[in-house]
Amino acid sequence: MKSFFINEQNVAYYAEKIAAWIKEKVNKGVVLGMSGGIDCSVTARLCQLAGVDVHLVLMPYGDDMKNTKSIDHAMELIEKFSFSYHVFDIKPAVDVLTIPDHSPYCKCGETNLELSRANIRPRVRMTYLYQFAQLNNRFVIGTSNLAERTVGYFTKWGDGACDLNPLAMLAKQEVYTLARYLEIPMSIIDKKPSAGLWEGQTDEDELGITYAQIDAYIISGTSGNPETDLKIEKRKAMSEHKHAPIPFFEG
Repeated sequence: MKSFFINEQNVAYYAEKIAAWIKEKVNKGVVLGMSGGIDCSVTARLCQLAGVDVHLVLMPYGDDMKNTKSIDHAMELIEKFSFSYHVFDIKPAVDVLTIPDHSPYCKCGETNLELSRANIRPRVRMTYLYQFAQLNNRFVIGTSNLAERTVGYFTKWGDGACDLNPLAMLAKQEVYTLARYLEIPMSIIDKKPSAGLWEGQTDEDELGITYAQIDAYIISGTSGNPETDLKIEKRKAMSEHKHAPIPFFEG
């Protein structure tokens, strides 16, 4: 169970508390992968509130961010709050790393094929962010919230890799509460959450569960629907390896 909950009455207190925690953990600055979504936007603003130097990197795969208007949403945030940023197209790197259909090593079902390729993107983004961080003496800041972590909705060694994560214990609705307080553009608050894994992809459609249901499960122990609870628990069990330390043979 969570030990705290952010609502409209205490949001100012927790925004300042999280910002102070970021400031305490960061030596120089951070780099943040900016998708134009609510989690990374809230994290960017919390870093700004902390007085920490934050640099945003937009990492489209070709035109995907343009086609979904994610780049417009990201630029709206950047221009409103004067963030430093640059754009890095991951398509050439992803395409080089993708095993072609005709390869003898490509013998899985269609679902595994699609997911294996989609997961290359966050791993390439992670690699680029860590090189940028090392070149500029920064930390990579993460953006995965508690709802995503509960059901394992992140890519191992991809968007799950970071040096610190201020949202890790926040339910999705708490992120939205912070977003309104931090004056995140409504175009970002109102759109459906998406990991941008493929065109038209949304988090809730892929999960088959809503964030409201996951939040209810986190906060009260049940989504209110036994079948949905089973789905969440199955996803938790399947993704345990994402949270566990690497097993070592110890003799």
